[in-house]
Amino acid sequence: MANTHRIDEIRCPIHGFIALNDWERTVISQPAFQRLRRIRQLAWTDYVYPGAMHTRFEHSLGVMHVATRLYDAICDKSGEILKADLAYNKDGLGRDRQLVRFAALLHDVGHSPFSHASEELFPKRGKGKRYKHEDYSVAIIRSDLRSAIEEHDLNANYGLHAEDIATLVEGSAKARQPIFWRDLIDGQMDADRMDYLLRDSYHAGVEYGKFDLRRILTTIRAIRSRGGHPPQLGVSLGGWHAAEGLVLARYFMFTQVYFHKTRVAYDVHLRGALRDLLPDGQFPPPTGRGLSAYLKWDDWKVLGLLASGGGGEDGDRLRTRNHYRRVYETPEVSSKKDFEVLEKVKNRLGRLVVAEESAAKSWYKTGEPDIPVVDDHNPDDVKPLSRYSSVVRGLKANNQVFLYVAREKFDAAERKVREMTAHGRKK
Repeated sequence: MANTHRIDEIRCPIHGFIALNDWERTVISQPAFQRLRRIRQLAWTDYVYPGAMHTRFEHSLGVMHVATRLYDAICDKSGEILKADLAYNKDGLGRDRQLVRFAALLHDVGHSPFSHASEELFPKRGKGKRYKHEDYSVAIIRSDLRSAIEEHDLNANYGLHAEDIATLVEGSAKARQPIFWRDLIDGQMDADRMDYLLRDSYHAGVEYGKFDLRRILTTIRAIRSRGGHPPQLGVSLGGWHAAEGLVLARYFMFTQVYFHKTRVAYDVHLRGALRDLLPDGQFPPPTGRGLSAYLKWDDWKVLGLLASGGGGEDGDRLRTRNHYRRVYETPEVSSKKDFEVLEKVKNRLGRLVVAEESAAKSWYKTGEPDIPVVDDHNPDDVKPLSRYSSVVRGLKANNQVFLYVAREKFDAAERKVREMTAHGRKK
């Protein structure tokens, strides 16, 4: 497959240089993608970690870069499996490489202002479920980005359609064979989390999100599944510590950054302010004129409205940094007894409680299916990572709950909690 074209490079503080071709540059230049420059990766996290001002734009470039490195490593180490089990040839691998690059680049193009923090304001669709940012991403790929994807000269080498990219991003069965590659976009070892862990920890100025990406790249494999199922992504035996490090990096970033008590309080205020600012208190749907209206919302627009005095009481708290204060929390892994105590505390505090936030409902979760590990000398010997790692085996999903009160009522609320817990100890 012909693949001669100009390659440009973008300097990245995480990965060095990120290469892109003219086709990708054309897609990146579209207004729908440029909008990501105006959407922060971590919402109001900079109010806690001042350096966390990075955007979805640079993250998306990083995900494309990491996904490509993972793709190439798998083709290099597991080429025979791809050919035998999925009937790939050289041209097919070349086409899907470009497909994966676009899917990785565009997977977040539908994010709402301040990213995950505002997703609770997406409208509902059938069966009472809310739209997700992925629904907006695929809608944008199928509409605003279609011509840039399908009509570029370089596409003569690939024959890609916007629908090919959209179905891979959403994990649709219509993607057929390429669905194998979706684990690079959304899986236990996907390029998305590999980039955001490194990028978020760098900009927040913490060490928690670091892991050995180079070792993962040398040990990642396509692993044959039993029962006629397609291969899975995993690591060879020599890479299980690197996979363990990835799992732990995500856990530490969740507990220390993503679910930081003050950072979560600002999510509460942002949602409250947006309910006041948005028509009908929610974003437009990702359909027809709704999608065009949605694309006009970004951080700049929200910040402008807030600066003009909008957003109600929550807008005032955002402007003055007068955030709610956490007055009570359950343990990171809470038991039935812990939740019983929580209910007693809530009853004791009554209307003083203005917000209750649960880690179990957070967008960054821990505790998911295992990563498969294969013995290079015996490809039939495949075990889950938890069989090797006692740390991963003992890792439990965080279901912690925070209770918040207004700052001006914190002293009174804290006194009630202290009196209650002291009484419980005496018993």
